[in-house]
Amino acid sequence: MTMLRITAGPYQFEARMEEELAPKTCAKFLSLLPWKSQIIHVRWSGEGCWIPLGDLDLGLGYENHTSHPAPGHIILYPGGISETEILLAYGGVDFSSKMGQLAGNHYLTITKGNENLAALGNMTLWKGAQAILFEKM
Repeated sequence: MTMLRITAGPYQFEARMEEELAPKTCAKFLSLLPWKSQIIHVRWSGEGCWIPLGDLDLGLGYENHTSHPAPGHIILYPGGISETEILLAYGGVDFSSKMGQLAGNHYLTITKGNENLAALGNMTLWKGAQAILFEKM
């Protein structure tokens, strides 16, 4: 079982890669580590934060995809009708864009630090973009 450390704003989380359910997405993401970016609050999806990736083509299709990730689930939308993106759910999410409902690959599940998810979400909503770092433990 591969575990990642995620540092977002002032918070640290540990996450399990869903390698059995999303093997291609996990392998691709692992090849990009360490991944440093910024996380912002979603526009249409509800209680979530996202990392917009524009027209980045990761060569992925759908696997273990969902439109309703649970709090602590991280999904990757591989692109198509909307831009490529990573979304971290901290509450109720109906994954959407200006094009309508989307589905993303659930490839990471936060296992430690869940008590800080809502605080991170509120921070990105009211204070703006926060630094985020994904690294293998």
